[in-house]
Amino acid sequence: MDQKDIGSWSTMQMIENATSLDALQECILRHSTMLQTAGCLRHVAALGEKKEVVADYLRWYIIDRNSSVIDRFKDGLTTLQFLNALQQHTSLLSPVLCHTAKPLTGLELERLFKPNLSPSGSNRRLKESQTLAYWADYLLDCEEGKASVSVEDVLMFATGLTSLPPSGLEPLPQIQFLDDSPFPMANTCSKLLKLPLLDSYSMFKSQMDFGIENSPGFGCF
Repeated sequence: MDQKDIGSWSTMQMIENATSLDALQECILRHSTMLQTAGCLRHVAALGEKKEVVADYLRWYIIDRNSSVIDRFKDGLTTLQFLNALQQHTSLLSPVLCHTAKPLTGLELERLFKPNLSPSGSNRRLKESQTLAYWADYLLDCEEGKASVSVEDVLMFATGLTSLPPSGLEPLPQIQFLDDSPFPMANTCSKLLKLPLLDSYSMFKSQMDFGIENSPGFGCF
């Protein structure tokens, strides 16, 4: 969001938060040029009209000023009759096209990552299997607030994403294992998470917490 966008939203908040008719009229007069550009400059005679001013401006800002872009997008959707299918089956296609904010669970994150395992029966495979059990327990602790980071923090560390996109991730994120570092590592470009091979869950949890919290960019959402 650039400075112009921030200024527009700030103005709408001031209009929405006006507590008297005089304050509303003064705010509209101060930002008359912006409102006139949007075609929603008007004389207000009651405080309740502020909602109409805000609604009209937002409609212009989001839809009307982008009408040519929206029309081209709709033209593209008409290819292979997709727009028609979308209009007829909105509930069926909305989970794929629209983001719905919902809490990410540890089980979802566990199933998302595909581990790269050593040959079955090898000593390293035994360590990797134990580490995957630690990983599942750690994600559960993150979900239940028993770790220093959240499940979303783990996803951010491993992929650079704060939530899963509606269409999913392709290819799936992968897990590799480290025996030369006590801390987790990640490559967000290739969606690769490297887990340390440690001897106990308490050590695994402590090192995961420390590694994720102290990674470059942690918390920069």
